[in-house]
Amino acid sequence: MHDKKVNSTRRTPVELYNKLLIDPVVEMPENAKKTKNETLLFHVALTATDAPYSKWQCRIMYYWYKKMKNLPGSEMGKFTRILHSGSPDNLMDEIPTFVVDPLPPGLDRGYVVLNRPWAFVQWLEKATIEEEYILMGEPDHIFINPLPNLARGGYPAAFPFFYIKPTEHEKIVRKYFPEEKGPVTNIDPIGNSPVIIRKDLLEKIAPTWMNVSLKMKNDTETDNTFGWVLEMYAYAVASALHRVQHILCKDFMLQPPWDMETGKKFILHFTYGCDYNMKGELTYGKFGEWRFDKRSYLDGPPPQNLSLPPPGVPESVVTLVKKVNEATASIPNWDTK
Repeated sequence: MHDKKVNSTRRTPVELYNKLLIDPVVEMPENAKKTKNETLLFHVALTATDAPYSKWQCRIMYYWYKKMKNLPGSEMGKFTRILHSGSPDNLMDEIPTFVVDPLPPGLDRGYVVLNRPWAFVQWLEKATIEEEYILMGEPDHIFINPLPNLARGGYPAAFPFFYIKPTEHEKIVRKYFPEEKGPVTNIDPIGNSPVIIRKDLLEKIAPTWMNVSLKMKNDTETDNTFGWVLEMYAYAVASALHRVQHILCKDFMLQPPWDMETGKKFILHFTYGCDYNMKGELTYGKFGEWRFDKRSYLDGPPPQNLSLPPPGVPESVVTLVKKVNEATASIPNWDTK
C-alpha cells in the first residue's frame, strides 16, 4: 500500500506538514491531505492502573492536557484514562476514565504493559469516541506545547525510538512478520506511544497488536531479546502486518536528560532518571547529589515544590521539574490521593 516511508528526522514537523500539503513525499489520496483551515481533532487516550505510581503521573498529565487543549495550534479533543484494573478508583471524578478488564491472572507474566493493547481493544469496542483520530499517550507524558494533529489520513504520526531496531533482529521479527508480508524495513522504529492514528486504523491494528504481544511474551528468545520494549515491537509489527506505515516525527517528543532543549517539541517524556552532581554534570547510572526519577515515587506522589537542579543542568531537565512543581501546586488534594 505504502511503498515509501516518510521520515521527518531532518525536518521539523511544521516543515514536514507543509511539505505534505504542497509536494507530498509519498503518494497520498487527495482527501487525506489537510487544508490550511481544516481542524482534525484527536482524542487523547492513555492506559493506566490504580497503583499510586500510575495515579500521580496521570494527574500531572491531565493537568497539562487541560492547560494546552484550547491554546492556538492545538487539535486536542476529549481525554480518556483507560483504567485496566477492572474497577473504579478515586480519580474517577477528577480525570475522565473508562474502566476495562485486565488480562486474566497470570497471562501478563508480570509484564503489566501487556495490558495496554488489551485495554485499547476493549475501549475501542465499547466506548463512544467522537473524534476521528486518537493520540495514544502514557502517564509520564507532559504536554509542553499545543499539539496539532500530526497524522495525515492513512498515515499515522509516531515518534522514532533509537532503540527500536527491527532490521537488527530480523531472525526474531520473522517469527511474527513472515517474508511474504514484505521486507523488515516496512516495520517502523516505533512503539504505540506517542502515536496519532485514525480510529478505524487502530481498530484494525489493536487486536493484532494484542495477539503479537502475547505471542512474543510466550517465546523465550523474543522475551529475552526485547525485554521491556517487547510491547513496542509488537505494535510496530502489528502495524506493518496491516500495511500501515507512520510519518516519523522526531519533534513529537523529547526525553530528558538526553534531549537537552525543549524547543518546539510537543511532549516531554520523563521515563529516564535525571542524576547530576552539584556542578551540573550528569552522573547517569549513579545516584546524583541532585536527582529526579519517577521511580523514586512508586508508593506515592512526589512532594510539592521539588528543588530545582543546580546551575549547568540542561534546560529540558529544569523545565521538567518546573512543570511537575506547577502541576503539584495546582492540583487539589495532591498529597491525599
